[in-house]
Amino acid sequence: MVDLFDHAASKDDSGRPLAERMRPRRLEDFVGQDHVLGPGKALRRAIEADQLPSLVLWGPPGTGKTTLARIVAGKTGAEFVPFSAVLGGVKEIREIVEAARERRRLHRQRTILFVDEIHRFTRAQQDAFLPHVEAGTVTLVGATTENPSFEINAALLSRCRVVTLRALTEEEVAALLDRAVASPRGLCGRVRLAPEARDAMARVACGDARRALVALEAAASAVALAGREEIGPADAEEALQQRTLLYDKGGEEHFNVASALIKSLRGSDPDAAVYWMVRMLEAGEDPRFVLRRMVIFASEDVGNADPQALQVAVAALQAVELVGMPEAVLPMSQAAIYLALAPKSNAALAAYAAARKLVAEHGHLPVPLRLRNAPTKLMEGMGYGGGYRYPHNFEGHYVAEAYLPDALAGARIVSLSESGREKDLAERLARLREAVEKARRG
Repeated sequence: MVDLFDHAASKDDSGRPLAERMRPRRLEDFVGQDHVLGPGKALRRAIEADQLPSLVLWGPPGTGKTTLARIVAGKTGAEFVPFSAVLGGVKEIREIVEAARERRRLHRQRTILFVDEIHRFTRAQQDAFLPHVEAGTVTLVGATTENPSFEINAALLSRCRVVTLRALTEEEVAALLDRAVASPRGLCGRVRLAPEARDAMARVACGDARRALVALEAAASAVALAGREEIGPADAEEALQQRTLLYDKGGEEHFNVASALIKSLRGSDPDAAVYWMVRMLEAGEDPRFVLRRMVIFASEDVGNADPQALQVAVAALQAVELVGMPEAVLPMSQAAIYLALAPKSNAALAAYAAARKLVAEHGHLPVPLRLRNAPTKLMEGMGYGGGYRYPHNFEGHYVAEAYLPDALAGARIVSLSESGREKDLAERLARLREAVEKARRG
C-alpha cells in the first residue's frame, strides 16, 4: 500500500532537489511544530475552518515555513503567490494586489501572499502591504529567521499573528530522513541509510530539515557512483562537511562566530572581539544583528560596572541607521573595543533571574497596604497608602523602609560586584540594607 504522503511521483520530480521533492503536501504529513499545529491548537483550528489570519512565521532555517504556507493555501483553496523580499519591489506588490483583487471579484477566491525573508523589506515596502492586508485583499504570510519585533514595523506586525517555529528535534529529522529514503518521491529505496549515518545527519543538521536532506542527497549520489547501496557514517560525514561550507552565514558556523564574539567581549579581549565582528560583517551579516547583541551584552555583562557601555552600544546601533555601511564599521569597532575593555558585571542578569525565581515560587504576593495608591476615599478608608513615608521629606531624601511583599522581607535579589562603578554602588547598597534591617528590628 502506497503511503498517502507520497502520492504519485511526478515525471517532473526527477530533476528537482530531494528537499523540494520531499516537501509535505498535507498538514497531516507536516513533521514537528506540534506546539502550534497539534490537534486542537488555535492555528490548526483556523486552518481547518478556512479562517486563516495574516501570519508571520518566525523560526530558524529548515523548519518548514515555506512548506506550511503552501499546505495552508492548498487546504483552504486559496491562490498561493510566492514573493521574494530580495528580488521584488513595490511595483511587483501592486501588480500582485491588483490580480488578487480581480481574483476575489471574479472567482471569490482568496490570495495567500507568501513573502519569504520579509525582514529584508524596507519600511516603504512593508507599508505598501498595510491597506491591502487591512482590506482583506490578500492574506499575508511572511517568513523570517529574524526577530519580527526588530525587523518588521509595528503597524504591519500589529495586523499579523506571529507564529514561532522551533528547530526540529533530532528524532524528527531522523524520521524525515527515513521517509526520504523510502518514498517514491525521494530515493525510492535505492540506497540504505545506516542508523549511525542517519543519527549523525540528524545531529549535525541542528534542526534544519533542508540541510539534512541536502546532505542525504549528496551522500546517496556519492554511494551510487561508488557502486555501493548503503550510506555509512563516513559518507554522512563527508556530505555534512560539504554542506557546512555552504551554510556558513545561516547555519551552525554563523552561531559559532557570534558566540566567539560575545565570549571575546566578555573575556575583555578587544583584538579577538574586533576580529570576530569583522568575520561576521565580511560574510555578509546584517550589522544590526551584531549590534543588537552588543546592546544586550552591555547590560548582561557590563551593566552598572560602567553604565556608559549601554550608551556606547546604542549609539553605535543608531550610527548604522544614520550613516549606513561601510562607514558604520568605525562606530562598530569603537563599540567593540569599549565593551571589551569595560569593567564587567552580570548583576543585572543575576538580579532578574533571582527575582523571577521568587515570583515563580511565591506567586502574586499582595502589595503591602502602605505601598498602594489611594485615589478614592473608600480605598483610603481601607488602609491603602496608610503609613507610607515620603522619602523626600527626610534627610538625604531617604527613609529606611521595606518595599518588598511582607512574605519576602529581607530577601536579597541584587548582588553587586567590586568591578568599576559598581563598587561604589555596592557600598551604598550595603549601607541602605543595614539601615532597613535596623528599622525592621525596631
